[in-house]
Amino acid sequence: MKKFMVAIGIFMMSVAGIANAQEVNEQNPYELVQDVANRTFERIKANQEAIKADPEMLRTIMQEELVPHIDYKFAAFMVLGKHFKSVPQEKMGEYISVFRQYLVTTYAVAMGYYDNQEVIFEPESSFDDKKSVTVRAVVQDPNRPEIKIAFKVRKDTKTNEWKAYDMVAEGISMLNSKRSEFESILRQDGIDAVIALMRDKIGKPVELNQGEPIEIEGEAE
Repeated sequence: MKKFMVAIGIFMMSVAGIANAQEVNEQNPYELVQDVANRTFERIKANQEAIKADPEMLRTIMQEELVPHIDYKFAAFMVLGKHFKSVPQEKMGEYISVFRQYLVTTYAVAMGYYDNQEVIFEPESSFDDKKSVTVRAVVQDPNRPEIKIAFKVRKDTKTNEWKAYDMVAEGISMLNSKRSEFESILRQDGIDAVIALMRDKIGKPVELNQGEPIEIEGEAE
């Protein structure tokens, strides 16, 4: 299993020292990433005992704090790749809805890997004339090699708001990885099989896995 979201979990849980919970600034992609991370961290920090008693609470936190700032529809289309045109229109709505739940679950599972890491952001660059940017950071852990991560963020030209749509860990794109994972299933069995696969993963319980080794698998971009 490709655990790209493990790095996301480490990232968001390691920015406690940056600032307290604050309003999310969707007009600035760099501040967006940090703001969402801070809010998510503060929510989890305030509910640590409840989460230990019921790890499923992480799904609720991801649903309310993180997913609203992810362009999950764009990500869902990207994952389909060349198979986008072959998906029946009547199935597209179901696929996007399940994909959103799948992201919630993936992020919630990732949060179970937090173990007191630190993140260092790259300096903010000019984005005035850009429609997409990549926000880079390095996750440092005294007991493990550092991890280079990056978030791809795109601008909605109608609202001028920025939303994240992909994460890259050590050169490995989560969307590209999922596209590769689903490609053969789409080709051989169609969209229903992909939806069933995602529903199966959504149906599994969220578990806390602190202290376990971090795995980043897949092919680099």
